[in-house]
Amino acid sequence: MDTPGTAIVTGVSRGLGRALAEALAAAGWAVYGDGRTLGPAGRGGVRAVPGDVTDSWHRARLVETALETGRLDLLVNNAGILGPSPQPALADYPAEALRAVLEVNLVAPLALTQLALPALRDNGGAVVNISSDAAVGAYPGWGGYGAAKAAVEQLSNVLAAEEPKLRVWWADPGDLRTRMHQEAFPGEDIGDRPEPETVAPAFLRLLAERPASGRVKL
Repeated sequence: MDTPGTAIVTGVSRGLGRALAEALAAAGWAVYGDGRTLGPAGRGGVRAVPGDVTDSWHRARLVETALETGRLDLLVNNAGILGPSPQPALADYPAEALRAVLEVNLVAPLALTQLALPALRDNGGAVVNISSDAAVGAYPGWGGYGAAKAAVEQLSNVLAAEEPKLRVWWADPGDLRTRMHQEAFPGEDIGDRPEPETVAPAFLRLLAERPASGRVKL
């Protein structure tokens, strides 16, 4: 994208979402971020729209607020949950927990994307769906989260085919030093993982270079 525009980033309370949203704001984008524990004031130049992305009223408000700028160029579906911690094997995975993981990681991003699509089409915009190597690898204990992210990748793949005027990227940021990753390894030291901010340059480069829709590694 040649010039900064307006972006929505979900899950900016902490971790990767905060890092990407603040990097966009620093690069001149008008950034609207949401999060369940986000304060009303925002930070780092990010306009705060507190709320839960699984709430249909909140999703509508998030898009409407961003569109007050007159346009929407980018949607980053980052908000997500890991599920039970420690993570159970699929033989013991609670059905209700799996429903919650799918609701947050898969259903809510699609519902938000549906609301944003008309404005994104108008500007030849882009959708970035945050994925994981758990979507493509068989890691014991990661069945629920991995299945949700695998579904996100196929959803993104089909969306790219259906929306050729847009760019749709499903992005794997790798293992990062985040609360979610710590929840995946309770009691373990994850200090050797890089901070979320380290992937921001690759993310901004993705937007600048605008490659064809597809899976990308940040």
